[in-house]
Amino acid sequence: MPNVVEHAAGARQFVTDEPRTDWHDQTLWFVRQKRDRMAHSLPEWETLRQWASQIKDHALANLSQYLERLEAQVEANGIQVHWAANAEEHNRIVEQIVRQSGGPGGVRVVKSKSMLTEECHLNDYLIRNGILVVDTDLGERIVQLRQEAPSHIVLPAIHLKKTDVSQTFARHLGTDPTNSDPQYLTEAARQHLREEFLGATVAITGVNFAVAETGTLVVCTNEGNADLGVHLADVHIACMGIEKVIPRQEHLGVFLRLLARSATGQPITTYSSHFVRPRPLSNGKRQAMHLILVDNGRSTQLGRPDFRNSLKCIRCGACFNTCPVYRRSGGHSYHNAVAGPIGSILAPNLDMKKNADLPFASTLCGSCANVCPVKIDIDKQLWLWRQELTRQGMAPVSKTLAMRLMSTVLSSPVLYGWSGKIGRRLMRLFPGLVSNRFNPWYRGREMPQPPQQSFGEWYRQQPKKHE
Repeated sequence: MPNVVEHAAGARQFVTDEPRTDWHDQTLWFVRQKRDRMAHSLPEWETLRQWASQIKDHALANLSQYLERLEAQVEANGIQVHWAANAEEHNRIVEQIVRQSGGPGGVRVVKSKSMLTEECHLNDYLIRNGILVVDTDLGERIVQLRQEAPSHIVLPAIHLKKTDVSQTFARHLGTDPTNSDPQYLTEAARQHLREEFLGATVAITGVNFAVAETGTLVVCTNEGNADLGVHLADVHIACMGIEKVIPRQEHLGVFLRLLARSATGQPITTYSSHFVRPRPLSNGKRQAMHLILVDNGRSTQLGRPDFRNSLKCIRCGACFNTCPVYRRSGGHSYHNAVAGPIGSILAPNLDMKKNADLPFASTLCGSCANVCPVKIDIDKQLWLWRQELTRQGMAPVSKTLAMRLMSTVLSSPVLYGWSGKIGRRLMRLFPGLVSNRFNPWYRGREMPQPPQQSFGEWYRQQPKKHE
């Protein structure tokens, strides 16, 4: 694993290219606006959000019961179930299944988008162990060719422009480096991936929703690559975080109406595929299907009353698209598979020390909670993580000391008024005190001119009006 660059440093690097930063910001805001139009087109939108939130609350409160029921139904449907306590165990299980599936010509693995496998670093693990895995989602394939991580859970290559993709395809697929037409590039990707699909022995997918009542595994894509991979391969491995279970089939419609509208502003995901049992193969046998149920810190999060709400996440990315910090700092600055506001809640649960910077990468404006389709109180949880990290001594020392000083000043009206007056005078006489490289605010914006008087001073000078 590469050395972790803290969010502030990653963001500082991202904003050095100002035109690209502006483009990234505007593109994601465009997606947010599409989401708003779709939400406003449904009079029952807020009702759907409330239902989804309540269904998830119920499922999490009875998680062990629904997981056992899911396991029983899935096995009754002819699918083999595996349990993984952590990422390492998940990766070993996948490797074992892949190696058992090998024929005389070896094993070729195709994978559709799965944030769980990104969280577990499955690709790196398999490649280190001599197994080539090809991502078949277009955005995921682009970043895989560039040896980069996805920067967004729905739009993995949103940090790249057409010219970047053109240069990448020219290096790896032999396309014309001067042609950045999206149709040309997409066709090149289709031709390239077609050979991978046709030769695949194993197909790996994620799971968007798993229905405990029926044992149905639901995978949502816009490109159909999960369907193509699964229906051409002899082995299907579905990798699922344990929080993805929902109780009944009738609940599925609530989430499918919310997911695409929140993610990309579409009425519905193009492909919502229901995998129930292994399909027959041409040789008279049946496809081998495996479901891997992964914990990897989710039980710990479930046991944290302040943070268990985050497990309701359906990975739509709406909080990314609205977040003013994410839009102007890029996904890679979060140094995790799941970036953005929701990632800043989930990541400290996995490794508190490594991810102690992320809950502070927020304005706490609350826009993320406003757009969340399952009503996760993201801004509150970010604030609570800050308290927890400070209690654990993992917050930056400078920030802790500054907050203590501010608490002292703000709790004393006399000290507040005196320090404001002195501070304004010093800033006018010596502007270099704040306009320097040691001030993080100055690096990203122009500092305002200090006013001649405070609001309180101005207000006291106003003539008194009697009712």
